Amino acid sequence: MSDPTEDSRDWPLRELSARIRPPRREPAPDPEPEEEVAPDLEPVAAEETRLIEEEEPDEVPAAEALEAEPEVLDDEPELAPEPEPEPEEPVADELEDDEAVAAELAAAEAVAEDAIVAAPVTAEVATEEPSPEEIEHAEGEFRVPDGYAVLEGAPTGHRRSVAIVVSRFNGEITHRLLDAALTELEEAGVAQEAVLVMPVPGAFELPLAAMALAKTRRYACVIALGCVIRGETPHFDFVAGETASGLQLAGIETGVPVSFGVLTCDTVEQAEARVDRGAYAARTGLEMADAFVQLRTAAAAARA
Repeated sequence: MSDPTEDSRDWPLRELSARIRPPRREPAPDPEPEEEVAPDLEPVAAEETRLIEEEEPDEVPAAEALEAEPEVLDDEPELAPEPEPEPEEPVADELEDDEAVAAELAAAEAVAEDAIVAAPVTAEVATEEPSPEEIEHAEGEFRVPDGYAVLEGAPTGHRRSVAIVVSRFNGEITHRLLDAALTELEEAGVAQEAVLVMPVPGAFELPLAAMALAKTRRYACVIALGCVIRGETPHFDFVAGETASGLQLAGIETGVPVSFGVLTCDTVEQAEARVDRGAYAARTGLEMADAFVQLRTAAAAARA
């Protein structure tokens, strides 16, 4: 313990020092952090609830309506199903009409069956190809009215010489044309030694050979045989046309009958079906030769 005397002596100094110096202040403590207060969401939630209630229609949701529907249906009484109407008995007139309809149906079925059975026969008849004469010619007898003078030749070969000019091109067809012509000449009475056959390369050379034979005046007629088949180029048109024109010119210039036995076909099958034109050309040449002989005889008699 300090000396009281010293304390009593120092007391007036401490009191004066306290009056002169301000008292020492303690630093203020740091303020405690305030707790965050959550924003008051109640007004916002209330506003959203009000808007939703205003937008929702007054109608009851479908699910609630379905749940509520059974309760309403339970209160309603069940309706009994309506009885089905009994079928009316057919009247006599209706029965007669039904029988008539059934008879018509049976008749139609019978006709259809007959048509089905006859169909193959009809098809065979339709598919049968007519002969070339039926397609290209109108058959019928030619008649000259009575009271007119007639000069008509006959396909006779008695004491007559005949020349045949034939194309080697398409030889499968032309040799059959030649056989038909020779057979017809033999049947007409033309002697084998009185027939001259002159082959040429093609149909285009037929007119020149026919002209040369006719100018000799040794033959009563000239028979031209050939075959031209259409191809993929216009060659067919030129050859066929010039051949026909040239043979006609040979007969006109010489006065010797030149018969046209040249086939102008689209296919080989058409040519094979017409090989008998060789015989027709031989008969034509002989008939024209006989007509010319009669004409010259009649003219000579008239001059005498």
